[in-house]
Amino acid sequence: MKEISPQLQNQIQQYQQLQQQLQVLGTQRLQLEAKLREVDSTLEELGKLKDGADVYKSIGMLLVKADDHDALKKELEDHKETLTIRVKSIQKQEKALGERFEDLQGKIQAALGGGPQAG
Repeated sequence: MKEISPQLQNQIQQYQQLQQQLQVLGTQRLQLEAKLREVDSTLEELGKLKDGADVYKSIGMLLVKADDHDALKKELEDHKETLTIRVKSIQKQEKALGERFEDLQGKIQAALGGGPQAG
């Protein structure tokens, strides 16, 4: 069996770190997308309410009556915008890391004799 060079060991370590980072980013993206769906659903339901309907918002462990529906809607829309920006940012990071991950994977496979070298 071939002996693994220090350079290849370093590449394998980087590969494992990228894999972990991709998993963390994927988890974060899924959590943010779930929050985004929740905000969308809340805005949709808020739009269906009749004027004068009681609406409550959660603040920590409390539900507080929201008297100003327009302000609540604006707050939710701002939160949606923030979540959307964060999701897009994570998607860009995932794409960049994914490309590095695939490139490194190709180099490692080539070094181990398992396929053509990428890049």
